[in-house]
Amino acid sequence: MKNDLNSKYFIYIVDDNPAVRDAIRFLVQQVGLNPKVFSSAQDFLDFFKAEMRGCLVLDIRMPGMSGLDLQEQLATLGANIPVIIITGHGDVPITVRAMKSGAFEFLQKPFNDQVLLDTIQAALVKYDTIWQEEDKRLEASKSLAVLTKREREVLELLKNGKSNKLIARELSLSVRTIEGYRANITDKLGAKSLGALIDMVIKSE
Repeated sequence: MKNDLNSKYFIYIVDDNPAVRDAIRFLVQQVGLNPKVFSSAQDFLDFFKAEMRGCLVLDIRMPGMSGLDLQEQLATLGANIPVIIITGHGDVPITVRAMKSGAFEFLQKPFNDQVLLDTIQAALVKYDTIWQEEDKRLEASKSLAVLTKREREVLELLKNGKSNKLIARELSLSVRTIEGYRANITDKLGAKSLGALIDMVIKSE
């Protein structure tokens, strides 16, 4: 599991101190992780894309945009990656702000190398499940996009547990027409059962 995650995702390291950046980069490389380093929060923000996945190891105090400001910016941009905050200036208000903004963990410098590695691995394991579910949702949404407006309407009513007869009555159509729509939906989505169709709709939501 670990080896698979190590090769799948990047570890984004944001710290203005080159010695710290290089130390963390070397550390994660030693266990087969893929690092990308940035010397400022703004550099990472310029690089960032919403679909990026991996783990962000983020210094809290940097010239210009702080790590916490970057963390909050990423939240507004829909980032879905775990953030591990590191700082040499840890105090209660900063910790509370970081955690309220969704930080995965908060480590104070100097931190133990193994603690950082264990925290990164825990973050990747947790978020790998989240990302897999997101992939299923996106795939389901893409599949549903091939349906016509009327087919989506019929599928939504099927999801709500309505029979062909009730759907026909509600849409002022014949039962045979509804059966035709249902056959088209099944064919387009490659579903083998009504349950599979419903599952696809639920995942897309």
